[in-house]
Amino acid sequence: MHGLGNEHLSKTEWRSKITTERRSMDAESHAAEAAALAASASRLPGSVVCAYVPFGSEPGSLSLLDQLLDLGKRVLLPIVPAAPGPLEWAQYEGPATLGPGRLRGLKEPLGSRLGVDAISAADLILVPALAVDDDGVRLGRGAGYYDRSLVFAAPGVELVAVVRDAELVRRLPAEPHDVRMSGALTPGQGLVPRPV
Repeated sequence: MHGLGNEHLSKTEWRSKITTERRSMDAESHAAEAAALAASASRLPGSVVCAYVPFGSEPGSLSLLDQLLDLGKRVLLPIVPAAPGPLEWAQYEGPATLGPGRLRGLKEPLGSRLGVDAISAADLILVPALAVDDDGVRLGRGAGYYDRSLVFAAPGVELVAVVRDAELVRRLPAEPHDVRMSGALTPGQGLVPRPV
């Protein structure tokens, strides 16, 4: 996606472009990328990891979460609030502890809610993203849940956007409230530092 002209796209245009490309991906390629992301779990830092359950065409699968558990890490997953605001968190203890979320197709943990500030216990936060640029600017879906949530994270925590390799881009539109990522996790390159 480092092609000419992309640096002038708006956030809406970026979202449309990346969403279209993700939806065109075949199931076999998606599964191979998910397996590569799961294989990178052993190289991820931290003992408490805030992660998420990928849904739709998002990269990844439950395998990454299960690998983190197998490594003895405590895994916290988000719960989408009823009204726009910061995410709540609950502990992940395996696929059987997930149920339908508020958003259609999203799975969330069924355990006790730990509150919006539970994210402060994490030393690694895996953040869903459509793209991340060379400066660590992350493009999300636009709902703002993570922008409202990351303010509760501990200072200096590793913030890692999970994207496909083609979704590492040179420059994205940035706004003052955007929280910069310290890295990206991709299927082909593993953990990639940001800013470059």
